[in-house]
Amino acid sequence: MPDAPQPSAPAPSSSSSPSPAPPAHDARRFARYLLGRAASSLSFQMLSVAVGWQIYHLTGSAYALGLVGLAQFLPMVCLTLVVGHVADRFDRRRIVAVCMGIESLAAFGLAAVVAVSLAGALSASFAVPAVYALIIVNGAARAFEAPTSATLVPALTPREGLQRATAWSTSANQTAQILGPALGGVCYAIAPTFAFALAAVLFAIGAVLIGRLTLARRVVSRTPVTLASVFSGVSFIRSQPVVLGTLSLDLFAVLLGGATALMPIFARDILAVGPWGLGVMRSAPAVGALAMSVWLGRRPLSGPIGRILFGALILFGLATVVFAFSRSLPLTVAALVVLGAADSISVVVRITLVQLLTPDEMLGRVSAVNTLFVGTSNQLGEFESGVTAGLFGTVAATAMGGVGTILVSLLWMRLFPQLRDMRSLDGSGPEARR
Repeated sequence: MPDAPQPSAPAPSSSSSPSPAPPAHDARRFARYLLGRAASSLSFQMLSVAVGWQIYHLTGSAYALGLVGLAQFLPMVCLTLVVGHVADRFDRRRIVAVCMGIESLAAFGLAAVVAVSLAGALSASFAVPAVYALIIVNGAARAFEAPTSATLVPALTPREGLQRATAWSTSANQTAQILGPALGGVCYAIAPTFAFALAAVLFAIGAVLIGRLTLARRVVSRTPVTLASVFSGVSFIRSQPVVLGTLSLDLFAVLLGGATALMPIFARDILAVGPWGLGVMRSAPAVGALAMSVWLGRRPLSGPIGRILFGALILFGLATVVFAFSRSLPLTVAALVVLGAADSISVVVRITLVQLLTPDEMLGRVSAVNTLFVGTSNQLGEFESGVTAGLFGTVAATAMGGVGTILVSLLWMRLFPQLRDMRSLDGSGPEARR
């Protein structure tokens, strides 16, 4: 809620018409960025499916599958503060391109390990640690790539078109989330090494596309590296009520409202729709998010943005409650599509506000903290859902999560009136600084 503050800006705009189209050269540069980011996201989703199948094939252990997620998540947690400082001190475009190159090499390494393992030349006791090591390398590179990639958008897009650019970027990511797992599964079925090799090629394509970008503006921080500067992203977020409110709202809302982890139980034991139904259910939120992000790319949000954000999260909570009590697959899918669409509004608002309200020279550090918040909320949200389901039952736990999201939204409206009263996403308003 799912990949999202500065000097004074112009007065709020009251126009509800779509943002003007960017110049052709800006559009071409942004399209190249979108293709590069989509190639990377598609590769990551393919790898997630292929690695899961391969680890389970080698070990037959659910515990080993859980360690795959941990191996991807830990590098992000450990490197967050370092990532932000690096992104603010060096060429962000080159950082992203280098990281994609490393991810490509790691994917080729996985293809080699799998090929040797399938040929019988490498036992599982050696193949499994090698796979985990390469996953950690991939996760470390992605820890640098993801937040740094997000900071490229303001350098590629005119300020007045930033919301639309964020929406299109979100739609590219959602498309990858829909197509990536399916493509990874099909390629793995053809040949396990093919899935890893294709992912490696797509990472390499992404690296070339991003590496050849020309940026409209490039701000590099010259702040000396000190303990205070490393933690300055956290300090900045704490000093900005709008940014703090947006990030913390998203963190707690997703933490409480994460129904995805319990979908297999709903598919098998409650709706009795089997694996195919689970596949449909997992795709539904991404379909809703993709449709909404494409809509927002064409018709940017206008009006009382703060209230739109809170309304979207309340709708997210209500859709979660409907999902919990539904006993019909069509109603369940409809609730999940609405849930994904509401989540997409939150994502676009959050990312746009962070990019608009954060000085360019600090954007890397703030984006790194934002990425950590998103990753933490998703991972811990799944853990929280599993624990509460064990204590109270699956339906009750899911419904409680939805209600919790609604209550958090209502509470945050009182705690963060600056966010609640935000009028515009064009960077205008009393809180905006650029």
